[in-house]
Parts: sequence; structure tokens; C-alpha cells
Amino acid sequence: MLPGTIPIFPLPNVVLFPNVFLPLHIFEPRYRAMVADALEGDRIIGMVLLQPGYEANYEGRPPVFAIGCAGVITHSEPLEDGKYDIVLRGLERFRILSEDDDRAYRRAHIDLLPESIPEGHRAELRRHRQRLEALLAAALERSGSEPRFPPAVADEDLVNALAQYLELEPLERQALLEQDGVLARCRALIDLLEMKTLARRSAWKGTSVH
Repeated sequence: MLPGTIPIFPLPNVVLFPNVFLPLHIFEPRYRAMVADALEGDRIIGMVLLQPGYEANYEGRPPVFAIGCAGVITHSEPLEDGKYDIVLRGLERFRILSEDDDRAYRRAHIDLLPESIPEGHRAELRRHRQRLEALLAAALERSGSEPRFPPAVADEDLVNALAQYLELEPLERQALLEQDGVLARCRALIDLLEMKTLARRSAWKGTSVH
């Protein structure tokens, strides 16, 4: 269970998903203070994606997407110059209700967005996992790699890990995070990968050699 107010760490290209690990290098003074406070408390930080156009006010409080994912610091290494290397493990999604401005870093009042999977969705999620693995296997074979998918990984953890680690645009990841549950996220990820596969095939067919 997350507290009602958490520190948030806005970045332009990082989206965190539940139960996925994220390494981060913390160097800005305001976020060094955030990590120091988190380590003295519950070790929770909320990751949120900056909205396009953030550059004009990056040093301030530019707009962020309302839905993010909180993580707990599982590993921290303080560096000599006051910076940190940390690892977050995703916990739960949240929606930002409002922010306060009483500290140098940003803190948000949030609502939780839990992702329990109804038993009736389990079989369908397993079928979609098989389609997802087939798409990835075909892509890996084209690149000369041997596909390996550990069967012990839970369906929902595989979907979330792929959503975070595949080469996707930040806005694509955000759209996946905002899906209403893991089954919807899996469907959206399959649609996205199929679209990218078709786009690559069309680009290849349209290439001519003279």
C-alpha cells in the first residue's frame, strides 16, 4: 500500500512498470535531496513522464502525465560527489491528484490504481502471452538472436518487463502504462508490435536498388 503523498521523479524518457527493476543515476541537487529523504523514510519514489515541451521549464515544474508508477529503492550506492546510483522496483500505478511545493523536489497527492487480474482473465492472458512470444521470437530470429523466454516468469511480469525494456518511444510506453490492467496492456503491446512489424515490412518492400 502506497502512502497518500509521495515524491515524484519526472523524466523525459523513462516509464516504470509494476514489478520491473529500473537503475537510475541521480545527479541533480533537488533529486539527490529526494533520494536522501526517501532512504531515511519508506524508500518510495514515484516515476512520471514529462509531457512534450518540458524543455522550456525543466528547472521548474513542467507538466507531467497524470499516471505514473511508484517504486521502492532496493539498492542504493552513495557516490563521493553527493550523487547516487539506485535501483527501483516497480510497485503500483497511481494517478496524481495535486502537488505541493514545500520542498525543492516535487511531491504529489495520489490515488492508487491497483492491477489485480480477475481469474476469468488468466486463461486469456496466457493465450495472449503465447502470441506475444511468437512475435518476439520472429523478430529475434530476423536479427540472428536465439529467442529465450523463461517460463517461470509470471504472465503479467513478462508483459510489464517487455513494455519497459523493448525499444519503444516514451509516449508508447506511457500509453501502455495507462492501459486498464495487464490484459489490456498485453493486447495493446501486441497491436503495437504488429504495427511496427508491418511498418518494417512496408519500408523493406518500398526500397529499390538501382
